[in-house]
Amino acid sequence: MFGRRDLFAGAIALAAERFLSATGNPSIWAAPRLVTDPFALGVASGEPAADGFVLWTRAVGLDQDVRLGYEIAHDEGFRAIARSGTVTATAARGGAAHLEVRGLPAGRPWFYRFHLGDAVSRVGRTATLPLNPARLRLALTSCQHWEHGWFSAYRDMIAEGVEAVLQVGDYIYEKSFGNGPNVRSFGSPDPVTLDDYRARHALYRSDAALSAAHAAMPFIVAFDDHEVENDYAGEIGGVTADRAAFLRRRTAAWQAYFEHMPLRPSALRADGGLQLYRRFRWGRLATVHMLDTRQYRSAQPCSNGKRGGQIVQDCDAVRDPRATVLGARQEAWLDRGLAQERSTWSLVTQQTIFSRLALPQAPDARYSDIWDGYEAARQRATISLTRPAVRNAVLLGGDVHSFWLNNIRADFGDPASKVIASEVVTSCLASRNGPAALFDTARALNPHVRFLDNAHAGYVLLDIVPDRIDIDLRAVASLADPAARCFSLARRTIADGRPGFD
Repeated sequence: MFGRRDLFAGAIALAAERFLSATGNPSIWAAPRLVTDPFALGVASGEPAADGFVLWTRAVGLDQDVRLGYEIAHDEGFRAIARSGTVTATAARGGAAHLEVRGLPAGRPWFYRFHLGDAVSRVGRTATLPLNPARLRLALTSCQHWEHGWFSAYRDMIAEGVEAVLQVGDYIYEKSFGNGPNVRSFGSPDPVTLDDYRARHALYRSDAALSAAHAAMPFIVAFDDHEVENDYAGEIGGVTADRAAFLRRRTAAWQAYFEHMPLRPSALRADGGLQLYRRFRWGRLATVHMLDTRQYRSAQPCSNGKRGGQIVQDCDAVRDPRATVLGARQEAWLDRGLAQERSTWSLVTQQTIFSRLALPQAPDARYSDIWDGYEAARQRATISLTRPAVRNAVLLGGDVHSFWLNNIRADFGDPASKVIASEVVTSCLASRNGPAALFDTARALNPHVRFLDNAHAGYVLLDIVPDRIDIDLRAVASLADPAARCFSLARRTIADGRPGFD
């Protein structure tokens, strides 16, 4: 494992010199002179499809573009090479390379690596999606704070044979917060510029467990708020009051996020935004509808001059039909996709808790930065979940640093209302748990909340077969121990045709 000092001192020292060949052909570049490992940030895969995937690495320390060699093999020893070639790592993108691979056979593992001069990256493993699998194992994870804990839960995912990781936000944290002992330090101020955010992402990739997980499994990712700043909503900062300054910070943060994630090259749009809502299909077994609940959302209601999420009361704006979490285009995209659903299981994967959360402060009190602040938008999404083609809708989320299993009702105001979907919310992978003032009374005040644990960090393991989803809430034994193991905190099942939990 490279330490932080090694990563950044070495990155600065790396001389990546490009020059033309004697023929003057600019497409032929010589290998740079290397004084440290250009692949210290590791490798990753994502965007899995039946015929391919995206491979990622970031060659650190580049000041000019270079060509990276790559190999994709049938075997870990690279005796049977299936594909090889070059991909450009550009200085404008911090040395990041996103290789979109297509045309491979479905449903089999693949091994890959990158080259630069004499340097060879670690070997990564990924897979093409099977056309019609009989079973599927996914991990749901969120909220990993560098200072609060080691990322040892990723080792459990590897040991459990997870086929793909659904990372639903707060992949990095931009700030320190909370009371309690830290296991390590950011060692730098809150990021603001592109270089700042690049350094924060690079620091995260120096975690051995996270780096190993990216090399072992494809990640399907979408950001939440801490990849930029806490509780921002669309174009409105949650911390930065000046709009122009916030938009500069957001642009820098989004680019750095793209540079460090195994996303399609086309995901970074010309306007600086990211295309993060998309679908992944495992035949007729399951479809993951990955949503983006942060980029297009309206401002939190009844802010009264304050920034970000807060408990609001007597707030008619929570029912504003113009307010949105997904934006009109994404709402229509989700509705069309669910109306045309072909899979047994519709996994609507997003960033936070979807269910109504009655609070002890008052009967009409709501926390404004979750779906409770956007009642009309939630109702529109609920209608989409009940399209006739949807056989089993399961909401997957994170954000709230606690485990939840909830029954989604057609009308949360009526306890006898029909249960139309199931909700599974993962705890933080490595952070402090959620606010007791909001969650300690949740079971008593919210009969649709069937399980709640606000004392453990970890992730959710999902075993999916045609007639059920087996849910294992995996809790990490200690955030202070980098070798800590996970244990099963609770197990539940969602049966085909029977939404919700007993």
